[in-house]
Amino acid sequence: MNGTKSEFHLTADGLQALKDELQELTTSKRGEIAERLKEAKADGDLSENAMYDAARDEQSFVEGRISEIEHILKHAAVISNKSSSAVALGSKVHVELEEGEVEYVIVGSTEANPDKGYISDQSPIGKALLGKKKGDEVHVDVPSGTMTYRIKHIA
Repeated sequence: MNGTKSEFHLTADGLQALKDELQELTTSKRGEIAERLKEAKADGDLSENAMYDAARDEQSFVEGRISEIEHILKHAAVISNKSSSAVALGSKVHVELEEGEVEYVIVGSTEANPDKGYISDQSPIGKALLGKKKGDEVHVDVPSGTMTYRIKHIA
């Protein structure tokens, strides 16, 4: 990775969500875990102390997540899509399928959450939609065949 290219593409909302999560982990969660470790140590023998082991496991997870978020934030670029003429990172795309209309937001892989309509620019649907315009039809191969998406609106 060179020093000039950002590794993680995030929307402004996604960036703020990561900052909020980092704040929560570093202020509240760390303190809660430290308190649980202190209580577990007070119970005596640590070699067979399930409460201590669980707190240590959670501490390890939280510290790992803090490191991960700090790395993402250090290498993040905010998506600022101002164009609504073609699908790009940050676009909100309304597409028509045989089953009806669906709305997707094209985001970087870090922020992808298909259940909420946030699809990665690296996913098959995301890749197929990038660069397309209103009215275009996009064909995406899926395990059950080929899906056709017709772009109704781009915001």
